[in-house]
Amino acid sequence: MSDPDAYSRYDWSLYGTVINCGAYTAVDKAETPEGRVTAWKANATGPALLARTCSDHGITLVHVSSDYVFDGTAEVHTEDEPFSPLSVYGQTKAAGDIAVGGSPRHYIMRSSWVIGEGHNFVKTMKGLSDRVADPEDGLTQVTVVDDQLGRLTFTRDMAEAIFHVLDAKAPYGTYDCTGSGAVKSWADIARAVFEAANGNGDRVVPVSTADYYANAEGPIAPRPVHSALDLSRLESVGFHMPDWEEELGEYVGSDGDSVAQSSMGIEAV
Repeated sequence: MSDPDAYSRYDWSLYGTVINCGAYTAVDKAETPEGRVTAWKANATGPALLARTCSDHGITLVHVSSDYVFDGTAEVHTEDEPFSPLSVYGQTKAAGDIAVGGSPRHYIMRSSWVIGEGHNFVKTMKGLSDRVADPEDGLTQVTVVDDQLGRLTFTRDMAEAIFHVLDAKAPYGTYDCTGSGAVKSWADIARAVFEAANGNGDRVVPVSTADYYANAEGPIAPRPVHSALDLSRLESVGFHMPDWEEELGEYVGSDGDSVAQSSMGIEAV
């Protein structure tokens, strides 16, 4: 997406809308020299080229953004809050948003804590809960950060929101797009997954972000403390995001896969 020559390979007259779901999301790796370059290519240069192409051909561009464009000082972020990213990842996402915002026909859908069908926090927690429940495994508890606050966003809900704003011909611009409901910490979410999976939510031990990363090797990206997004603008055009806790219960119940540990601030003991 960051290669200018790649855009000549398509007949853009065939397309009315482009939905950009691509991004470099390895938040900590983006702090390394190599990761920094890749993050800027994927999250800033690519969207800028895509926005210019869509502008030239009268195409509507939908772009997925992130709460990391903010510093997390405000407890709830609106679409109009000035950018204040803390990390390289956040800086690159903000740059991509600025570029896409220059395209006349654009929708920026800002998400947080995204959960889809691939590797993700909920699947990791489900797998760890299963291990804790297995008396032969030896894993007794899992430590999860409790001072980062937000809501989950399920990709199927985001997809529905995207197609709603397109079908409704909603005003162009930025829309916050996360699950609705209560604002919780990663530890709260982990506890809910453990409880739903095996009734062992008490095996989740909360820890501060500072303590969790105290002995980390390599660069650690700063995270926003508050990631909750205001949903009133999306609701004003007729779409109400489902409650993430209700979606979580269904997701855990339907997903039997367990995956390896991720880097969302968890430690197995």
